[in-house]
Amino acid sequence: MIACDFLPCEFRVKWVESAWELAGARALRRAVFCAEQGLFDGDDRDAIDERAQHLVAVSCIGGGYDEVVGTVRIHEARPRVWWGSRLAVAAPFRSFGRIGATLIRLAVSSANTRGCDEFFAHVQSQNVALFRRLHWHSVAEETLHGRPHHRMRAELDHYPPCPTPYAGFVTRTVPPSQAQASLARAVL
Repeated sequence: MIACDFLPCEFRVKWVESAWELAGARALRRAVFCAEQGLFDGDDRDAIDERAQHLVAVSCIGGGYDEVVGTVRIHEARPRVWWGSRLAVAAPFRSFGRIGATLIRLAVSSANTRGCDEFFAHVQSQNVALFRRLHWHSVAEETLHGRPHHRMRAELDHYPPCPTPYAGFVTRTVPPSQAQASLARAVL
């Protein structure tokens, strides 16, 4: 995991296209869902992984990709109904660059390009406020893996199609003082 002695100026959020990106996504998921949160014992992989499209946020240094600092996966559960799951951002990068929000944006926008009529996610209760700010609404409260979650649905009108998911989106670093000030303004 990253010591974060420096701060990359930007992050590329995109679909996985190489083995190192997928390995980094899996390692990050184990760090967050197994080691940090204790939701799974050893590994969080399941049958969805085999059919899912994996997305990553990669830190950029000197114009090149450095390390996977965020991930999410999406899959079509049935025709035109998509799900996002296993959203994770490395702890040192949770308050920089809107990484989680940009992963969510690409997840929904790229599914929208592929004929999505509905997009859902099971969201841990502590993250519901973020999703609401990103134009999602709660459909039901559920308990998954012993923790409270909300089944949430994205408002697709706020997610225009992204026809270039391998290029994805770029998000720039937001210094902690600006991130805190921005959050304070959003709460007021």
